Amino acid sequence: MGDRFERGVFTLSFDFELVWGSRDLVGDPAELERMARVTRDRVFPGLLHLLWRHRIRATWATVGHLFLGEAHREGGVLHPDVPPPRHAWRPEWFAGVPEGTEADRPEWYGRSLVKRLVEAGHDVGSHSFSHPIFDDAGLDEAAADADLARCVGVAAELGVTLRSFVFPRNRVGHVHLLRKHGFTSWRGVEPAWYRGRGLPVAAERLAHLGDVVRAACPTTVLPYRDVHGLVCVPASATVLPVDGVRRLIPMSRRVRRALRGLDRAAADGRVFHLYTHPINLASAPEASLAAWDTVLGHAARLRDQGRIEVLAMDTLAGRVP
Repeated sequence: MGDRFERGVFTLSFDFELVWGSRDLVGDPAELERMARVTRDRVFPGLLHLLWRHRIRATWATVGHLFLGEAHREGGVLHPDVPPPRHAWRPEWFAGVPEGTEADRPEWYGRSLVKRLVEAGHDVGSHSFSHPIFDDAGLDEAAADADLARCVGVAAELGVTLRSFVFPRNRVGHVHLLRKHGFTSWRGVEPAWYRGRGLPVAAERLAHLGDVVRAACPTTVLPYRDVHGLVCVPASATVLPVDGVRRLIPMSRRVRRALRGLDRAAADGRVFHLYTHPINLASAPEASLAAWDTVLGHAARLRDQGRIEVLAMDTLAGRVP
């Protein structure tokens, strides 16, 4: 492979969470549940349709709890086979998680959605079972191991073999356990110019917003095999939600940035790895899906011109010596 591929590569990964991505950060999950319902009803089918229309196969890194059709407490304990993390900000990890079925708790359970991903032929990967933070001291090795084991088990019930992994909140830890559970690749953090400079988190976020506002061209990347024999596929850029102060950023800026990343990948024979969370689109579903149509359409044209390949993480990992 050297320092480039014969053609550029577009890799697309989704962190598919519904409420699980942020539920530990809020007291009342009502707004998250509303956004999750919008994601299920409008964003998810919209994205699946666009991917089908443009013939693009993506990686859907899915929280393991969404593989379930239902769950119930045993002796007052939810998932007794999964030791919960002891994160300081949420010491009772499964407290507040409702038991029930997908029919009555569609924000928390999503087996029918996972089945649709399988039927569509996407790379169904993992985003952990319950979205614990892997580099935090509150998740020890035994708990991380049990979390991954449960992911593999619930996926197997649907005939899915998990190969791709995305760490919750991109917080990397316990990487050595991935190979034990059959994973072959994981997504690395994007090598943005402002990382590794010792900047406060707030300053990094401001720098990121600045890049989006000016539609700065994202960095293209090359996957590599890590010390554990796994393939790390670094991210290039993420697509931000349309909420809060980010609502002021024109959608055209987000689109332009993604198009520039695609064009750079075609020019330099490297990988443009774009990712987002489907729930991020729920703030403005119509405008967001229209933007994604433009981005995916451009990727499809570059592919059909023979200038790039479109490869999900599982396939791309197979290209790395």
